[in-house]
Amino acid sequence: MTLSLEEQKHYNRHLILEEIGESGQLKLKQTKVLVIGAGGLGCPILQYLAGAGVGTIGIIDDDIIDISNLHRQILYTYEDIGKFKAQVAAAKLSRLNPFIKFEMHLNKVTPKNAVQMFSKYDIIVDGTDNFPTRYLVNDAAVLTDKPLVFGSIYKFDGQVSVFNYKNGPTYRCLYPKPPSSGQGMNCSDIGVLGVLPGIIGSLQANEVLKIILGLGHVLSGRLLTFDALSLKQRILNFERNPAGHIEELEEDYEHFCDISEIDYKNYEAHKSDFNVLDVRTLYEREQYAIESIHIPLDVLIKRIDEIPKDKTLLVYCKTGIRSRIALQSLRENGCQIRMVSLRGGLGSALTT
Repeated sequence: MTLSLEEQKHYNRHLILEEIGESGQLKLKQTKVLVIGAGGLGCPILQYLAGAGVGTIGIIDDDIIDISNLHRQILYTYEDIGKFKAQVAAAKLSRLNPFIKFEMHLNKVTPKNAVQMFSKYDIIVDGTDNFPTRYLVNDAAVLTDKPLVFGSIYKFDGQVSVFNYKNGPTYRCLYPKPPSSGQGMNCSDIGVLGVLPGIIGSLQANEVLKIILGLGHVLSGRLLTFDALSLKQRILNFERNPAGHIEELEEDYEHFCDISEIDYKNYEAHKSDFNVLDVRTLYEREQYAIESIHIPLDVLIKRIDEIPKDKTLLVYCKTGIRSRIALQSLRENGCQIRMVSLRGGLGSALTT
């Protein structure tokens, strides 16, 4: 395998680096990387891996572009709203670098497809925003013996690490058990500084390039934390943990993370069986709501006596994160009735 004259021009600034050169660029060209998620983190990851010349880039994402994505997912524009992120990303990045190949997967990663999908790639990059998928991605990477480049964002803070690199620590070594639901909110629920995913996603892309090229000190067994407001960074060391060992995938990662949910179609078919609780803000409720009682999450426990107890309680919010937090809070405060969260939140009702 060699580089064409046009490729040599495209990668000139890599080729003149002694640490990369033509041999390093050919390593990039021969590597297959799977990026899970083409959202806030996925956009900068994909842009920099494409620009750098990673030969085959897989994109797995079943989501479509929404106007609320644009303040941080700057790969997309108003003209792209309503289109699949993976398709738009692949089309635009093919124009950035026509010498590489994109493979689109317009579906979710699941216990049924993860191992087969991961086995086709050399490196897995996690750009997801929820704990069930993070545990699934970690476990599938372990079972297929693939390094996993991890990133997460929360308001003004970000984290980056590399798991399962040369038999190094995994995500389960760092988090043997799922964090509490209160730590599971994503940017759809609590917001995020627009530039933060760009910073963290770029750091993830940097780790991918280091792994491929054999450069520097890979963040294996180390967790980098970043505070966008103070620009403080810390690197925390962690080791392999026997509690993180797995031999097979969980059958249901939402159950593993203690998530009790039903989808909107199931609710629609059995409406009379439920009392419904909206835990969003008053502003959100004024925009749109389904028939329900309204108690915002921040005052839920103070008003716990207002919750009806004669039927199963269906709790909903915008995306399903706050509703799961509400369930946990109600249980911890003695609410004994059967409760479920609306999977995907109100967004799932609007698209059904």
